[in-house]
Amino acid sequence: MADESKTNGFAWFLAGLGIGALVGILYAPKSGREIREDIVSGAKEGTEYLRARSREAAEQMGTLVDKGKEHVGQYVDRGREVVDRGRAQWEEFVERGKNLVTDQTGRVTAAVDAGRQAYKANTTAATAPAEPSAE
Repeated sequence: MADESKTNGFAWFLAGLGIGALVGILYAPKSGREIREDIVSGAKEGTEYLRARSREAAEQMGTLVDKGKEHVGQYVDRGREVVDRGRAQWEEFVERGKNLVTDQTGRVTAAVDAGRQAYKANTTAATAPAEPSAE
């Protein structure tokens, strides 16, 4: 009995499938040829739509690339300006350092010369014989 109900259920399924196909064919708004032509036409329209959208996307990408190049150029120019300003400041600092070293060198040289003269004056006075007094 279980086998009969399975067979019976399957038979009803096939009958329903056949009736559905028959009703679909009878009430179809267009013939098979018209449906195929509509499918081909839709595919062509879809292809053309995709081509148009692809062109638009390519144009937009070109515009974005151009803007990107412009922005990169601006950043490069700004970077060069910053490097030039930094280089000028560095050269100024180096020049100040040179001047400071030159000034300090002059002061040290003057101090050493003054020390030598003082040393010579003290050593000459200490080694000179004392003059006899007239007693």
